[in-house]
Amino acid sequence: MSMIMPLPLITLKHIKHRSGDHIGIYFDYNEPLIRQAKKLEGIRWSTTKKCWYIRNNSRNLQGIFSAFKSIARIDSELNLKKNHQIEAVDNKSNYKRISILRNLPEQYRKSLTRMRYSENTIKIYTSYFSEFINHFPGLSITELTDEHIRTFQDYLVNTKKVSISTQNQAINAIKFYYEKVLGQEKKFYRIDRPRKEHKLPDILSKEEIANMIRLTKNIKHKCVLAVIYSCGLRRSEAINLKISDINSKRMMIKRQGAKGKKDRYVQLAHSTLKLLREYYKKERSEVWVFEGVDKKQYSTTSIVNNVKNAARKAGITKRVYPHMLRHSFATHNLEQGIGLRYIQEWLGHSSSKTTERYTHVSKNSFKNFKNPIDDLNI
Repeated sequence: MSMIMPLPLITLKHIKHRSGDHIGIYFDYNEPLIRQAKKLEGIRWSTTKKCWYIRNNSRNLQGIFSAFKSIARIDSELNLKKNHQIEAVDNKSNYKRISILRNLPEQYRKSLTRMRYSENTIKIYTSYFSEFINHFPGLSITELTDEHIRTFQDYLVNTKKVSISTQNQAINAIKFYYEKVLGQEKKFYRIDRPRKEHKLPDILSKEEIANMIRLTKNIKHKCVLAVIYSCGLRRSEAINLKISDINSKRMMIKRQGAKGKKDRYVQLAHSTLKLLREYYKKERSEVWVFEGVDKKQYSTTSIVNNVKNAARKAGITKRVYPHMLRHSFATHNLEQGIGLRYIQEWLGHSSSKTTERYTHVSKNSFKNFKNPIDDLNI
């Protein structure tokens, strides 16, 4: 008679870390649990606390239980009870409050899937819409009005202090329910959208990127850096890159089903191909160009860590993130005299206005400019 092994145990604790309230996720070393933890948006590892941690809010708490419900037992001081009743810590009062987390309408997720939204968009929309409908625990979804939507926006902006892009995503998640699921007209659902910030992209110099790649010894990590920079890829595009997408005869890479469900070709540099061949001889990837544990798809968290570690080795003190490599690719091409139209195609931008922002950070913008202070005798 076979013995049924108990599921591994996860303990959740309310912790103070980096001047914030977080949920600490503790468990003994377990690779499947680690892989699942890395899928949670915003999760980090703390070497001082010896645990994974994530911002303490009802949405993240619900996400934890959803992610581990079938593969682990959860013992928590933030107990999940029947009917999705969650006992969570209120960051302001440090007292405990109880709220009933109602499930998403079944048609919401089905509509997202039917309309071929990406997995990442589905994850974001369901998360924000779930947070919205649970923000008013005393009301059913049918009782929520325009005024409740505005109240929720005020909460996001004034209490959570979310970014404009996050606020826009939350708005779109709510709009999707009323306009696409319920089929109501847009005029029924009118809300003030936030003013869009016009921030200039952060750029690395060619020398900084060269140092990052050169000082990275792990061949997989080196290839990740080279591919993202030389092809101008988003990190999601890098992890979705398949071996069959690479055409070494034409020196092209095909990006299939990228953002906006658009395919495009990007150039494959000879130096990048050389690194990829060296990497393939060692790793023997089967499906994905960048594979993680058990030949599964590489994680976005791993890519973020690769870039951060490479920047640290290169002595770069400013914050460096994967999208900076994409920004740098566009800017460096512009400085080399490549036309905006080509760069727009390579990056997969729908609008030329998105690509035009790189003209504001290119060195060419200041090429013939002489600063008047240089004529002063100081």
